[in-house]
Amino acid sequence: MRRTSIRNAGIILVAGAVVLGSAACTKKADATASPAAAATATSVADVGGMEALIAAAKAEGSLNLIALPRDWAGYGDLIDNFGAKYGITVTVDNPEASSADEVNAIKSLKGQDRAPDAVDVGTAFAISGAEEGLYAPYRVATWDGIPETQKSPDGTWYADYGGYISIGCDSAKVAVCPASFADLAKPEYRGKVALTGDPLKSNSALMSVWSAALANGGSVDNIAPGIDYFGKLKASGNYVPVKATAATIQSGETPIVVDWDYLNAAKTKDLANAGVRWSVAVSNDATIGSYYAQAISATAPHPAAARLWQEYLYSDDGQNGYLAGYARPARLPAMQAAGNVDPALAEHLPAVNVKAEFPTDAQATAAKNTLTQTWASTVQ
Repeated sequence: MRRTSIRNAGIILVAGAVVLGSAACTKKADATASPAAAATATSVADVGGMEALIAAAKAEGSLNLIALPRDWAGYGDLIDNFGAKYGITVTVDNPEASSADEVNAIKSLKGQDRAPDAVDVGTAFAISGAEEGLYAPYRVATWDGIPETQKSPDGTWYADYGGYISIGCDSAKVAVCPASFADLAKPEYRGKVALTGDPLKSNSALMSVWSAALANGGSVDNIAPGIDYFGKLKASGNYVPVKATAATIQSGETPIVVDWDYLNAAKTKDLANAGVRWSVAVSNDATIGSYYAQAISATAPHPAAARLWQEYLYSDDGQNGYLAGYARPARLPAMQAAGNVDPALAEHLPAVNVKAEFPTDAQATAAKNTLTQTWASTVQ
């Protein structure tokens, strides 16, 4: 599965960003913005308006993306719809790549036509990449609708979608599906509970362990109780150290899976065809939330198309596209207030009945270090 290594260690929201007022001045729209104007534009006004940006992007004719599987967060349809709407050829390199791979591609392919124009990275990589000067500042037209804590004040990165740790369950094989970490420890779930991989390699697994820590006296500064919890879960036989996949779910080997809610929810339709009645509940005793972030490469070979891609993703159509992929778009609260959310798509989202924690990058690094030192010896 994509994003299961270091890439994922940073999909954590960083609080404290402050919204700055737009300093861009409205310009008279030109038929087409020059490549130089597009490459330095910090808003659509800088290229002469949306019509000029569209014309410039069409003139470029291409958009290079990376690390976007078609079945991840609705990206297949988002890419197809963008290409059809604007007549732009979209190429996605290395769909299963990590955030680290994306950042390295910007560096190693600099100056080449096939270099990535924009990236979708974990927030830690958004922050570190911005510090290295890899991203171009750009505020989309809907900038004010992105929560302050989910964007960099200078526009070098901004959250696009995310979710919460949840519990997926095959109700055809489990009489009563668990709804909390406390439930998972019950004897009736012996041999049934799984993660999406090794927490030392899979971020969703790491975040699941961290959420368990929150439910067992830990905190965003202390993941140790979560490691102990899974040690006890393994000792009782409830935790099965098998990487959960669609195949293991269908076979009944892993009928209960702890994972991001948007990934658990996305399984529902496909698994139904295999006779699996998959239900999803955001763990009601504790959960961690996190988001990915968009950023435009400062050396994008197609700077206008890169900016138009951002405008599309953060439009109502683009944000509803994430919803169609079972992910929670960053502008969801603003769209709900404005009545611009597709109600049928919003029904995909599991309810969240507990306050979610959003660790910082520093806390994530500390948690990963603790996990590295103690997981193997504790969960045997």
